[in-house]
Amino acid sequence: MEYHWTTKLRLLVFSSHIVRWGLLLALSVLIYGSHAPLITLCKVDKKIPFSSSSCVVLIELAKFIVSLGLLFLRDRHSLHIAVSWKHVVPYAVPALLYAVNNNLVVFMQVHMDPSTFQVLSNLKIASTALLYSAALRKRLNRRQWLSLALLMATGICHTYSSMGTPKQKVDEAIPGTQFHITALGLLLLLVYCIVSGLAAVYTELILKTQRLPLNLQNLFLYFFGIVVNSGAHLASAEVSSGFFDGYSWWVGVIVVTQALNGLLMSVVMKHSSNITRLFVISCSMLVNAVYSVALFNLQLTPLFFVSVFFIAVAIHLYYHV
Repeated sequence: MEYHWTTKLRLLVFSSHIVRWGLLLALSVLIYGSHAPLITLCKVDKKIPFSSSSCVVLIELAKFIVSLGLLFLRDRHSLHIAVSWKHVVPYAVPALLYAVNNNLVVFMQVHMDPSTFQVLSNLKIASTALLYSAALRKRLNRRQWLSLALLMATGICHTYSSMGTPKQKVDEAIPGTQFHITALGLLLLLVYCIVSGLAAVYTELILKTQRLPLNLQNLFLYFFGIVVNSGAHLASAEVSSGFFDGYSWWVGVIVVTQALNGLLMSVVMKHSSNITRLFVISCSMLVNAVYSVALFNLQLTPLFFVSVFFIAVAIHLYYHV
């Protein structure tokens, strides 16, 4: 009888764990998918009226404040842990890598059109998976590699699906969508994908190898995020305008949701993996399309349903569900 109740208790705990993870991942997908529509809702005369770099600083600051609060509320015992510079300095690396990539995106706009960048940037999935497998020594089988290839196909289908929407062409914020790409553009894109994967995998590596509470690790991570992004904001042309110029309550929603999403992704990388993060991002593309239909009356194309099929098959191949 005791064995019977112990088994039932374990099953209950396991089921509760699965439900919590399901809710966390679903929330991440919804937040990721809402980002582009929220940006569109902020636009004035088809232009973003606020400083994007200042918005990133606020997001990092919000994550830092929440992490600090959670540290005192949930991990107060960790305040007595001896922390040296060797624990703190590694968290500067992801902040610097992401700053490099943000600047690369700007440079690449000169050497390729936005649509080509969106399509080819799906190579980030491959670079992240390769670095994940090498750095964390996680060998992926053929089914899993095939599922990741389907994720890349999903991203390509989603991009072309968006390009095929009439209203999308009307509301295009970036002019000059005629196809063009240079050799330097391809090289920059390759660097961009490698740096993106390296930043993500390195973050997962330090979160998992350091035996520190996640909230304390987040505190280090977001501190450097604030420092690096504040420097990037001060060095940008956007600093000529006021920090909060063009802000609306929609921008506030973006700050809150993206800060929450960053915190959720740190949980995913600490307790799951970057591969799970890739699936979240891919699923969010579909949610993004649904939001766009609801908010902007955009029409779904057949490629959207192809993307849904690819995602379903990819999840089945990777997670055997």
